[in-house]
Amino acid sequence: MGVNSNRVEDFSSHTGSTKTTILKVSTEIPIPPPEPMEIHNVCPPPKKTTFQKLKHRFSEIFFPDDPLYGFKKQTWCKKLVLGLQFLFPIFQWGPEYNLSLFRSDVISGLTISSLAIPQGISYAKLANLSPTVGLYSSFVPPLVYSFLGSSRHLAVGPVSIPSLVMGTMLSESVSPVEEPILYLKLAFTATFFAGLFHASLGLLSLGFIIDFLSKATLVGFMAGAAVIVSLQQLKGLLGIVHFTGKMQFIPVMNAVFDHRKEWSWQTIATGFTFLLFLLTARHISMKKPKLFWVSAAAPLASVILSTLFVFCIKSKAHGISIIGHLQKGFNPPSSNMLYFNGQYLALAVKTGIVTGIVSLTEGIAVGRTFASLRNYQVDGNKEMMAIGLMNMAGSCTSCYVTTGSFSRSAVNYNAGAQTAISNVVLAAAVLVTLLFLMPLFYYTPNVILAAIIITAVIGLIDYQAAYKLWKVDKLDFLACVCSFFGVLFVSVPLGLAIAVGVSVFKIRLHVTRPNTVVLGNIPRTPIYQSFNRYREASRVPSFLILAIESPIYFANSTYLQERILRWIREEEEWIKANHESTLKCIIIDMTAVTAIDTSGIDMACELRKILEKRSLQHVLVNPVGSVMEKMHHSKILESFGMNSFYLTVGEAVGDISVSWKPQP
Repeated sequence: MGVNSNRVEDFSSHTGSTKTTILKVSTEIPIPPPEPMEIHNVCPPPKKTTFQKLKHRFSEIFFPDDPLYGFKKQTWCKKLVLGLQFLFPIFQWGPEYNLSLFRSDVISGLTISSLAIPQGISYAKLANLSPTVGLYSSFVPPLVYSFLGSSRHLAVGPVSIPSLVMGTMLSESVSPVEEPILYLKLAFTATFFAGLFHASLGLLSLGFIIDFLSKATLVGFMAGAAVIVSLQQLKGLLGIVHFTGKMQFIPVMNAVFDHRKEWSWQTIATGFTFLLFLLTARHISMKKPKLFWVSAAAPLASVILSTLFVFCIKSKAHGISIIGHLQKGFNPPSSNMLYFNGQYLALAVKTGIVTGIVSLTEGIAVGRTFASLRNYQVDGNKEMMAIGLMNMAGSCTSCYVTTGSFSRSAVNYNAGAQTAISNVVLAAAVLVTLLFLMPLFYYTPNVILAAIIITAVIGLIDYQAAYKLWKVDKLDFLACVCSFFGVLFVSVPLGLAIAVGVSVFKIRLHVTRPNTVVLGNIPRTPIYQSFNRYREASRVPSFLILAIESPIYFANSTYLQERILRWIREEEEWIKANHESTLKCIIIDMTAVTAIDTSGIDMACELRKILEKRSLQHVLVNPVGSVMEKMHHSKILESFGMNSFYLTVGEAVGDISVSWKPQP
């Protein structure tokens, strides 16, 4: 190093008196000798009783959002008010409700009713139920949800995929044509069990169960179901009378072409004309969101226009089937029709649970989507309870399974809905229809219902999401494809089972085959990172540094031991081929090991014994608190010794390197 000095030199010109002074400062800074590295101890977590551990674990699993936080340090009166607000979210925004908010809710409620009424009639057909039941299901459930739901924009009612699932599962065992009363009983009973399933998940905070339906599997499942629903509507669009009740691609297409003689040109012309009209309206609203009302009003306009058209040519429209007579009146009670014993009870329970999973997944996802747009929170457990109680009440008032609809909720949001009162307005509009307007649907052609369903479900085919899955995660794309083709070629319920199975397989794959990486030092830093990610990372002579990036359980402990020994073998082969320093120490970075069980601890002991026999030092870096605690209780710390634990990889490398004596 140079000497730090300042030197002043004077230069005077020969011709003038100007004197220039130049100050030269040395840029060489003395570097003090390196200080010895401080080695930090790896400490176990503070001691807790078994009850404290169980309480903490229980609250973390079932109540991660701490729902009772707001009740702390409050008076009894305040706690009572908070309790009412917790159980009935309407009490949160009710005191601040005003005429301006009501005006917005009335407009949005009337707007979604123009979409909900024709969709309610249409979706009931998917479940093989009367159109009247579809309207019943658009009346009571929205009223119940408006008091219990926490979403301000969710518009509830019948939706396509749960309707299809229910219709498919029930019709496999009971014919809706030959045994209509029994079929109706099973539909109401399945709705009851779907609601009971929803409410139980919400009450017990078990919403994570529906997380087994990943985004990837849902994309494939929804797309496959949308294709099947659309193909089933060819019966109505082509005017076919005799059609298959199966929901697989091949039987449906066979039925379409086997009954070519039943095709009706009047029905085809009417159906495809209105289908083109509906798709055009949908395209306009997608291109210009401010014109959302175009697609919202199009279904009701189609129903009115097609009804008038058929009425005017009724003497010549023999080839066009119509809805016919619909019963007027308020929802009749149906609690006496619930089927709680008999040979079909298991079918009703199974249908309720499967339908409940699909409807709950869609409802929660839609509610959270629109809540994020307005920066407010939707409580998942409260939503599950609200949807559950809504369906349980619906099953007793002649309704079948309902949930939040994405298309209606989008219209509700764009129409300016401020609170759940928009659902009350929707229910009022449906009630007026039930009491006074039912005879007007007599001449409504069935083909228009098919066109409305196709227009609604076509939005469920999200090819952009599938392409993104392909670009980002090939395994997720595989799950999406398996789910799609499972629904398309096997069945809707089995397609859902395939979707769940693929999700579980993916979880098992990540758990049983965790990632392990070799770390190297980033030059001139104390940072150690993966060789694969950072090309500048360099090996540390005589060290093999590995990182485990998952918990260590019985399911992966054997794999991890075999993989670590393989890393060691490959490192020794590389050292031999490149004439490098002999391998002396194996460092395992456990920063990402969030948990360990007894099998994992046994694996660590066994690995240490194997390495000792091969004269290799074994060091663990930064085990988390719970891992350190279990190692302490299992007495593994005694066999390892506290000098085998370090806080960072840098400290481990530095301390061990100093302890080694130079080789002659």
